[in-house]
Amino acid sequence: MTSLYEKYQLRQVINAAGRMTALGVSTPRPDVIEQVTTGLHHYFEMDDLINKTGVYIANLLGVENAVIVSCASAGIAQSVAAVITKDDNDLVFNLHNSGKSIPRDIIIAKGHNVNFGAPVETMMTLGGGRVIEAGFANECTPFQLAAKITSQTAAILYIKSHHAVQKSMLTAAQAADIAHQHNLPLIVDAAAEEDLTLYYQQGADLVIYSGAKAIEGPTSGLVIGRQPYVEWVKRQSHGIGRAMKIGKEGILGLTLAIEQYLKAKKETGTEMIARLEPFIEKLNHIPGISAKIVWDSAGRDIARAEITFDEQRINKNTFEILAQLRQGNIAIYFREYKANEGKVEADIRSVSTQQLDTIAAEIRRVVIQE
Repeated sequence: MTSLYEKYQLRQVINAAGRMTALGVSTPRPDVIEQVTTGLHHYFEMDDLINKTGVYIANLLGVENAVIVSCASAGIAQSVAAVITKDDNDLVFNLHNSGKSIPRDIIIAKGHNVNFGAPVETMMTLGGGRVIEAGFANECTPFQLAAKITSQTAAILYIKSHHAVQKSMLTAAQAADIAHQHNLPLIVDAAAEEDLTLYYQQGADLVIYSGAKAIEGPTSGLVIGRQPYVEWVKRQSHGIGRAMKIGKEGILGLTLAIEQYLKAKKETGTEMIARLEPFIEKLNHIPGISAKIVWDSAGRDIARAEITFDEQRINKNTFEILAQLRQGNIAIYFREYKANEGKVEADIRSVSTQQLDTIAAEIRRVVIQE
């Protein structure tokens, strides 16, 4: 039987970049795939499916309400639209062309206004919001955030991500305190985060997760939060959410993935180190390469291998090396955020021991041209 790779002339990928959208994010468990397939073979009253799976998930997590959306980016746009339109049908239908004078400002720390593959501010604008930056590129304090609040403020958006500036930033809990002191909702984008209740417990009114990253479900997103806010998110299916709708299979698949995620034993950072050490030892025997253990910059319990290329000794720059590693028979991808410094990180959550051996061999081949 012809494989998908052969049929469509695709290259196989070793994903040492982590749960990245550009590489298909993650690979769901067999039971989740089976539930997706079952969902595809049946009909449902979609509003009933959305509401009842939301109740089921909310009970699993101990939160007031939940709704499954098509992805985390859609969750940002629909959450912003929700806090602007609330239960006003005219605004839901005419989000971008209504003449009503209503608060539309969404305050975000300047260091959180990032590009995660698409700009955060594009999602905010898509949701009908006006982007108001607080603080500076390397700093945002509670005082600086509060100083931006006016009568036109609709909500505060907090981004919890490795993409965002980490140092000198207020915490999500501090942002929640500021929001609630001014009777405003706090939206937290926690797309890749592993704790599904932390930010809700810290006071966020809406929290957005990717269904396909840590949870390892199908392409989807999850929005949890306070009862009225989640209901306002659901109303967006009659407005901008129509262009972002998720199918029955995604709803059912993510619901089971969440249930399994809460029960599953997760690989710890310490266990990752045990798998990384032989890999790092192999890398450190390659001329021009040095490798060491580093921890996730956003504070998650994820250990990675940081690989440094001595560009002068190798006589190639890091971008050339990475391009050659992506162009082999098997395309190898790393976390490349520090490539301009001659460094990359290998995330092994989706990498087998055999694939680690392949990575080390391919790096040796490219670096010393055996």
